Amino acid sequence: MRLSKSGLRQHSGKSYEDLPYLFDIKVDKHLFRALAQFWNPAYSCFTFGGGDLVPTVEEYIALLRCLKIEADRVYSRAVNVPTFLKKLINITGMSEQWVVVRIKQKGDSKCIPWKNLRDLILAHLNAKKKVDVFALSVYGLVVFPKALGHVDEAVTDLFDRLDKRMW
Repeated sequence: MRLSKSGLRQHSGKSYEDLPYLFDIKVDKHLFRALAQFWNPAYSCFTFGGGDLVPTVEEYIALLRCLKIEADRVYSRAVNVPTFLKKLINITGMSEQWVVVRIKQKGDSKCIPWKNLRDLILAHLNAKKKVDVFALSVYGLVVFPKALGHVDEAVTDLFDRLDKRMW
């Protein structure tokens, strides 16, 4: 089952509030090509000469020209949250065995490779789960990247809280 761009926007708008605005952003390719030259994936920041720069949420909003996103929202980690494994099972709708095989350790955190999520997006039969996995991937690879090509445990924590409206 394929999900159109408008269908994706409709499904994700109900659960992920600001995420649908990202679908309509007109990307300035020249700006992002210039910025990409200075991106340091090891530290998740921009490095200019000897200085590091980590843009604020407001600066990202200005760079993306996405004024509808709420910059004053606070996110915090809850106590006694389910494990990474349980969260991935819930988000993806896949079996424990499927998830266990795909979890990797990157540095000090657990994560799941993007290629596994991409394959799941293309093959999943449940449209809502397909959108959930796509949204998780956007948060993990674009909004809060940590391990190159992977979605890490912290992003899954945030995503789980978004779904439960726990902020």
